[in-house]
Amino acid sequence: MRIDILTVLPELLESPFNYSIVKRAKQKELVEIFIHNIRDFSTDKHKRTDDYAFSKGAGMIMTIQPIESVIEHLRSQRDYDEIIYTTPDGETFNQRTANELSTKGNIIILCGHYKGVDQRIRDHFITKEISIGDYVLSGGEIAAAVMVDSIVRLIPGVLSDETSALTDSFQDDLLSHPVYTRPADYKGWKVPDILLNGNDKQIDDWKEEQAYEITKKRRPDLLKNK
Repeated sequence: MRIDILTVLPELLESPFNYSIVKRAKQKELVEIFIHNIRDFSTDKHKRTDDYAFSKGAGMIMTIQPIESVIEHLRSQRDYDEIIYTTPDGETFNQRTANELSTKGNIIILCGHYKGVDQRIRDHFITKEISIGDYVLSGGEIAAAVMVDSIVRLIPGVLSDETSALTDSFQDDLLSHPVYTRPADYKGWKVPDILLNGNDKQIDDWKEEQAYEITKKRRPDLLKNK
């Protein structure tokens, strides 16, 4: 899988992709991540990437030329399955979206900034608009890092135990069941007996029941899809 990220602040993305699971995925050559500085494609003598809006209002707008140039540069070299724009008014990112994107070959993520991007970029290039929640960030770089981490861990071969990702919260529209590890008794706080009885069927049933009850209590909205 190849992920190209377009940003005006590439420094913000240096650390998230050089540690932990994403780093191992890169080392295994299961994913390639390239960060492109939009300023490098600006024809403005000062390398500006923002300008005032035609209408009244506070804030600057990301200009069309450098973004169009970098997208066309990348598309001249390969086809892309999705060109994603991170924006507060996009569809909310969830596990189902992460699952879908993890099956793609090549994607571009455009990090929003300022008061947004010239609408013509959205009209002519963007195939999917995504928000990571109902709040506003200073820029889309953090949102891009969140999405990449969520997507990459689902790529076959990235996790040492591939079944781990399939039992994460939000898979099957359920939150995760409680988990325990040794010791079985710590200061009188005991692991549920059923997890120690060796009966796989009973244990699986208990996990499913617990996941359902936790979801019902904390996120009942997820059960609408069940």
